Amino acid sequence: MRYLPHTDAEIDEMLQAVGASSLRDLFATIPENCCTLTHLDLPEPLTEWELDRHMGRLAASMAVSPGYKVFLGAGSYEHHIPAAAAYVLSRGEFVTAYTPYQPEVSQGTLQAIYEYQTLVTRLLGMDVANASMYDGASALAEALLMAVRMTRRKRVAVSAAVHPLYRKVVETYFRPTGYEVIELPIAEDGRTDLAGISGANELAAVAVQSPNFFGCVEDLHSAAAKVHQDEKTLFIAGFTEPLAYGLYKSPGSQGADISCGEGQSFGIPRSYGGPGLGMFAAKQECLRQMPGRLVGKTTDREGRRGFVLTLATREQHIRREKATSNICSNQGLCATAAAVYMAALGGTGIRQLARLNYDKSEYLKKSLVEAGVSIPFSAPTFNEFTADFGQGFDTIWKALLEKKIVAGFPLSRYYPEMAGRYLLCATETQSKEDIDALVKEVSA
Repeated sequence: MRYLPHTDAEIDEMLQAVGASSLRDLFATIPENCCTLTHLDLPEPLTEWELDRHMGRLAASMAVSPGYKVFLGAGSYEHHIPAAAAYVLSRGEFVTAYTPYQPEVSQGTLQAIYEYQTLVTRLLGMDVANASMYDGASALAEALLMAVRMTRRKRVAVSAAVHPLYRKVVETYFRPTGYEVIELPIAEDGRTDLAGISGANELAAVAVQSPNFFGCVEDLHSAAAKVHQDEKTLFIAGFTEPLAYGLYKSPGSQGADISCGEGQSFGIPRSYGGPGLGMFAAKQECLRQMPGRLVGKTTDREGRRGFVLTLATREQHIRREKATSNICSNQGLCATAAAVYMAALGGTGIRQLARLNYDKSEYLKKSLVEAGVSIPFSAPTFNEFTADFGQGFDTIWKALLEKKIVAGFPLSRYYPEMAGRYLLCATETQSKEDIDALVKEVSA
């Protein structure tokens, strides 16, 4: 979208129309001590073409340009996006300025969301999905709050193998509530150690991530059985890479009550960190406590099929104390992108792509082991895995960056005790030549 500034004459004309003598008058209701009246130290203005070149230079300075070999995952993944996705998203039936409150003029958007919900429930093995959340982190936080409402308990347990930024968001959500968040440790194999929940009374929910932050696939079936020893405790299965469920069993089929996470992998480019897509699905008994909005199918007076927003649980529509969330918008366009992506690949395509991703990362893992690199966790992995390069690898990592190779994510940033360990990811976008080049460099 182009930025088209207003001229002074246009500004004066608009001020006259609203009865204001200056731009300052428009903000007269804001107290002086809340306003910044000092001159902003901004650079000189650029022409449109100069600005384009400047933005191009900034983009090229980041290690995401096509010239780089990027082996980063850590919650954001590069996948090929079908050309059909961009075309469908550009159609007027799906591009709207805001949420589809008026079904008579929003059937395209509503149907797209309905199809998205259907595809998400099939992927995750759940009964119902909402119209999406802001991102995977807020989806996890909302799932934990939903469990508190459903069980009327005030303690939840979250695995230390859940994405660190997700746990930060959970902390932010829970800090003003007075509810307690317990952290579960990581076992030697890289999975969550659930032994601690036996001594934790009155838990509303236990949340794990699979594949977890270290790329390890959790044993969700055993975890669900242990969590459900207390019949009231809900089991939440989170994720950052939903493609894994094209290969592994779905969370719902393994006993999860709620499954939520990030859907960026499905047709949404990384875009320097956003936007994302919060997927949220649950069992039928959770339906009326789910946050956000849902789209349902109905018929009009003439018996024709139609789609509408249903089960409105927002504070805008009902009494605030009865609201399940203050989430006001869903990621409609991102959800549509994910729906197009899943529909374009189909069940067989998603399974084949998941297998290809698994094979790529396993090839990288095996090649590193043959080069003498240690793999500290024995649990099976998907897409990404943890490698221990030993102390001092940060110098080599920086040298590789100069050669336009991003050799994984340093885990010491969030886990200081894991200095020398890096999280590496390989998807279908990495060629065998790229993988071999990385292994050759770290073996030198």
